[in-house]
Amino acid sequence: MANTRIVAALLGNGHIGLVEQDVPPLKPGTVLVDVRNSLVSPGTELGGWRGLRRQLDHPDPNAKPHPFGYSNAGVVAAVGEGVSEFAVGDRVACIGAGYAMHTDVAVVPHHLCVKLPESVSFAQGSYAMLAATALQALRRLAPEFGEYTCVVGLGIVGQLTAQLLRLAGTYVIGWDTIALRNEIAHRCGIDATARVGADDEVAATGKFTDGRGLDAAVLAFGGDANTAMASVEKSMKVSPDGHPMGRIVVVGGPRFEYTSTLTNLDIRRASRTGPGYHDEAWEFGAPYPPVFMRWTTRTNLELCMRLIGEGRLKVDALTTHLISLRDVDKAVAGILDDPDALLGVVFEMSS
Repeated sequence: MANTRIVAALLGNGHIGLVEQDVPPLKPGTVLVDVRNSLVSPGTELGGWRGLRRQLDHPDPNAKPHPFGYSNAGVVAAVGEGVSEFAVGDRVACIGAGYAMHTDVAVVPHHLCVKLPESVSFAQGSYAMLAATALQALRRLAPEFGEYTCVVGLGIVGQLTAQLLRLAGTYVIGWDTIALRNEIAHRCGIDATARVGADDEVAATGKFTDGRGLDAAVLAFGGDANTAMASVEKSMKVSPDGHPMGRIVVVGGPRFEYTSTLTNLDIRRASRTGPGYHDEAWEFGAPYPPVFMRWTTRTNLELCMRLIGEGRLKVDALTTHLISLRDVDKAVAGILDDPDALLGVVFEMSS
């Protein structure tokens, strides 16, 4: 393995460049990975594709290159002291900001890595971070079998959350402003969708629930969410005294005013991938006792990889672009003019 690596970085002029770095040291509790694929999260990593487009038009010449990425997959090339669950040659999915970057070589804490089932490709495994984020949102929602649920925002996390809610036995309607995302959700088996701005999402949801209203909803997008929240509130089930009821999970960065009419709604925040993430003592060290902590970031990741391998969680349909890391700037620049035509962008490390 070489002593240096290449890493994708956001440049001040709005382009994505490749920078050369020293490979981080293999510390105790870490795994050295020969990366094969990584997944771009447009919202959190690039500020949305439109944001990157704006930066191209208004460059900042003083900005330093910003390496990015937090979800990749590859082959174990070496293991650090204290790592016993991985061996050289294991196929793994890895997560973690500052660790599982868009790079050809990564050093990742061992509890942020999981083995890939044989039926899961590296490209599929690169969805690990966002799949576990979606699973944690589901756990926070605590869905019950047969409930009516809604996912607002059918980006990658929203798509995966909607699929998981169906696996959990709920009936799911998805809302998004972009036609392609609604089409992809249908291909992945979501029960119904409404295109915000073209359809009346409240009326469509009322029909979907047979007039009963939603039991639960997930907000899975960033930015101003006041209008969306108002529509969700109108779509929830209502108590005899006229109060909207139910559970709403907020994942990502939606912002909305907490009004008095939301009082009887149970609003919950879902953050990251599950217990353990950003706890360095856990990431690099010993696991939490499974008998007390059944679902951690790692066990969430393992379950997501199993579901992908069994064909129950569909990620191939989410991938709209496969891009060689060596050609990343030219390829990304070529798709920025039509951000509504893309969803999952997977980088490929082979030259």
